[in-house]
Amino acid sequence: MKRIYIFTGKGGVGKSSVAAAHALRSAEEGKKTLLISTDMAHNLGDIFGRKLGKTEENILPNLDIYEIDPEYVMQEDFKEFVDYIRKTLSMAGDMDEMGMMPGMEELFSLLKISEIYETGTYDRMIVDCAPTGETLSMLKFPELLAWYMEKLFPIGKVGVRLLAPFSKKMFSVEMPNKKAMNDIEKVFLKLMELQELLKNRKITSVRIVTTPEKMVVEETKRNYMYMNLYNFNVDGLYINRILPQDIDNNFFDRWVEIQKEYIQCLKDSFAALPIYEIPWYDEELKGEENIKRIVDDVLAKSDVFKVRNITEREVFTQIDDGYLLEVNIPGADKTDIDLYQATTDIVIKTGNFKRNIPLPNALRTYVVSGAKFEEGRLRISFEKEDEDNDE
Repeated sequence: MKRIYIFTGKGGVGKSSVAAAHALRSAEEGKKTLLISTDMAHNLGDIFGRKLGKTEENILPNLDIYEIDPEYVMQEDFKEFVDYIRKTLSMAGDMDEMGMMPGMEELFSLLKISEIYETGTYDRMIVDCAPTGETLSMLKFPELLAWYMEKLFPIGKVGVRLLAPFSKKMFSVEMPNKKAMNDIEKVFLKLMELQELLKNRKITSVRIVTTPEKMVVEETKRNYMYMNLYNFNVDGLYINRILPQDIDNNFFDRWVEIQKEYIQCLKDSFAALPIYEIPWYDEELKGEENIKRIVDDVLAKSDVFKVRNITEREVFTQIDDGYLLEVNIPGADKTDIDLYQATTDIVIKTGNFKRNIPLPNALRTYVVSGAKFEEGRLRISFEKEDEDNDE
């Protein structure tokens, strides 16, 4: 199966170098590979010493690279889709005004990745993302926009609950003829398809790059928690820039000890994940030969492209007295979790992020009867609403 690997992490931790190393490794294995940057401050061209254009460019056997320009993509590849959104949201103005809508750049970057994936051209797509906050905003935007559309427009006839946990086989229902669908339905269906691509554990993996420093370690923990809250499969952690233990320089002795402390902290916090340790190199990691040092020293020693399902997707299950919803939020503080039911949604808030999870139609007459947070998993129970209370 063709795969997508998304690399994220705090700014300055070396995401681009680690993503580029994976792309080189993949190409060496004979897999047709595309290395993509969605960061507006692109630097893949700098790493490989190439001036890149607006489309994919081949740089090595089996390896193409591509720095996405969302505005160009919006104008050249998704004009019809832009028109749908304009009509759907009753927007006026030209393409520049469309680009000003919050989240549009992220949305069209994802739509481009999805479009390339669907062509089947590449065996592996390696995505170098923007820093943590921007990456999470990008990944959750399709779900957020779909949620707003569902509230604002009557989209039920499209099969609104295609992704509901009760669906035993995703998209097994017969889809309506696209020619018969209106503009709103077309936008909504595309968003639902995009969500499923990003959250399909057999297709998409999220990898976090970090360094052994206090502020970075804390952000890495939060990143992992939020990615799980939004149901993305994080299946790898890369600890970058580790100082060698045998430095013959007293100045670095304390830094080595500090790094040891935070490396152990990361190993304790992310015990469920494969962890890769990348040394601090003595020169800037630019150019194919320098990037290949990561391949030879770290990636060649293990199967970094293996499909791993670290956490299960959120799921509704029927129990004796109702239903149970289970959501993974590893690393969350129990006292920081806020949970409430808002008409047809369950709202979960932790830290600075909130997620609305639509209830399947079967649970529209149920209410939350309890919640328990244990071992990084939030379990929410539902029971039938007491009709006697309405009398």
